[in-house]
Amino acid sequence: MDRNEPSHTFSLWILVFVFFVSSPAEAQAVVMASPRLISSAPGDDVVLRCHLEPPVDIQALTVEWSKPDLQPDPWDPLRRVQYVHVHRNGGEVTDMKLRSYAGRTELLTEQLRHGNVSLKILNVTLADAARYRCFIPKLKSAVREATVQLVVDPYLIKPSTTETPLDPKNLQTQEPQDQTNAAAGGQSSLRIWILLVASSSVLVTLGGVCLWRHYKKERKTTLEEPGAPQGREPLVQGSCLRTS
Repeated sequence: MDRNEPSHTFSLWILVFVFFVSSPAEAQAVVMASPRLISSAPGDDVVLRCHLEPPVDIQALTVEWSKPDLQPDPWDPLRRVQYVHVHRNGGEVTDMKLRSYAGRTELLTEQLRHGNVSLKILNVTLADAARYRCFIPKLKSAVREATVQLVVDPYLIKPSTTETPLDPKNLQTQEPQDQTNAAAGGQSSLRIWILLVASSSVLVTLGGVCLWRHYKKERKTTLEEPGAPQGREPLVQGSCLRTS
């Protein structure tokens, strides 16, 4: 029996173990889109969410976003794929994207290390409503792509926010309402003053009546006390006695 046989067997097991342990995690990762349907209004900024599950660092890989249902340009038959955004070698390839998306797409590059390949589209228009495809061509996985449907609805009501944009038009439209509120506030203040003056007048009048009654009662009591000086007899009585 060869003495080197155990060492060869041990080395073989080490190679097998290293192969399975060091196999790339991207072989198990799949591309997923969630949600697969996004609704927005014209002018909104939307994010087409797409990621790898489980998360894998794909900073060195190429990421392609395209519109698979868009017909090829007849003036450019060689371009079969209508790209919206292409990320390659750490940056965007601008000469491959559709002109209508120039300056309006952003890839969350800082999230690529976590397997996040979501695409942000700025100021969406009705023409942006379509199905979008996220594709990672060099990903060593059975599922390298996912699709997201974007719906742009002009009648979509945006949720209200606590912040109000400082728009001169908005300020002008709010002036009549502010004036109405100011006038209503002035009328309310005037009513309050009138009520205060009326209440004060009533209180003063009641106080005067009470004082007068008290004074009259005191005077009557004084006149009715014994020994109080009486008034002079009328002159008519004196003259009547003298004539008699």
